[in-house]
Amino acid sequence: MKLEFDDGANGELTCGIEFLTDFWEEKYLREYLRDGGSKIKFVTGREGSGKSHFLKLVTGMARREGYKTAAFSARDIWMHDFREIYIEVFRQCDILDCLEGVSRYLIREMGFDAKDIPESMKFIDYLSQNGSGDAITKREIRSQLKQIFLDNPMLDNNFALACSMLTGSILGYPVLEEQNRELLLAWLMGDRTIKLSQLRAMGFYPSRITKYNARHMLCSLAEIIRMGGHSGLFIAIDDMEILISRSSLEPIHYTKMKREDTYESIRQLIDDIDSMKHIMFVYAFDRGLMDDENAGLKSYQALWMRIQNEIVGERFNRFTDMVDLDRLAAQEYTEEVIVSMSRKLAGQQNSIPAVPLDKEAAQEILRQARTGAVGIPGLVRAAMQEVKADV
Repeated sequence: MKLEFDDGANGELTCGIEFLTDFWEEKYLREYLRDGGSKIKFVTGREGSGKSHFLKLVTGMARREGYKTAAFSARDIWMHDFREIYIEVFRQCDILDCLEGVSRYLIREMGFDAKDIPESMKFIDYLSQNGSGDAITKREIRSQLKQIFLDNPMLDNNFALACSMLTGSILGYPVLEEQNRELLLAWLMGDRTIKLSQLRAMGFYPSRITKYNARHMLCSLAEIIRMGGHSGLFIAIDDMEILISRSSLEPIHYTKMKREDTYESIRQLIDDIDSMKHIMFVYAFDRGLMDDENAGLKSYQALWMRIQNEIVGERFNRFTDMVDLDRLAAQEYTEEVIVSMSRKLAGQQNSIPAVPLDKEAAQEILRQARTGAVGIPGLVRAAMQEVKADV
């Protein structure tokens, strides 16, 4: 019977990788990104090295640190068209929640406390009820919306206008009909079915969101997230090895052109990352994507020259942008760590009792990891299943 392990998304199962996860939490999530920086990281390793688990851990950490997070698999979203990435990130981030935060900021700037406004009441109705909903106050609301959105150089002009109108609808002024509200949200979502003429009737003259402007739109989304009171935007993308998969069972298949378009998109993202603010991307993939010189990362020199590690020292470099979990495991996983990991895994079993490993089993796992095709976390799980079967 196969044991079902909890992936430890609550952050408790970090045996052996606290060396890196604690560093990311402190240096990136609490400092660099909050201070306005942006970063792109790559995570690789053999099958069973813990890549997906690592992504879940750091995504959970980001959420607890106040970031909006988006996590998805490259098996579900086309990677060669950045518009598709933008749409999925937008879908997961709940922009209206962010705009609610912006509206509370605007209310404070006007000298009021959002907590004093009944939950079901619009700000403009609250002002009218208190004798303050006059033309001067309405002009002040418009002025604040312009200052917050349209005068913000980090926002695309059309993105800013759409968010300004949506925030106005939250405040109750300027009035926005429900149909127009849905149209604005559909445009922000990248919906190609809406007619631009419908938007023009609102005095809104945008172009469609495409792979060419989607990166800029994502930067605008990250800025709205920050304005809404969050720390920033954290994006985790798993299973990038699908780019070189030849299996007919995969849900999507990459031609050489689509694969190279994906590499070029990542190359452009790396080149633009220093102009972005409060965003972190983490891509994860099996070693095959690095090692395959004909179709993998090395096949696209413009990208490979940007992500390969220039200096490889004896100790694992926690600042590295190419995180090799196998190398980290070789440094951090000892017999004691493996035994401790197995105990934590055993403690997570609810329906089927599991037996922790002993030092002899841990020694065998370390031996297998030096030459085998499976990483240490995967070997620990497999060994625990064997122990369970023998009990």
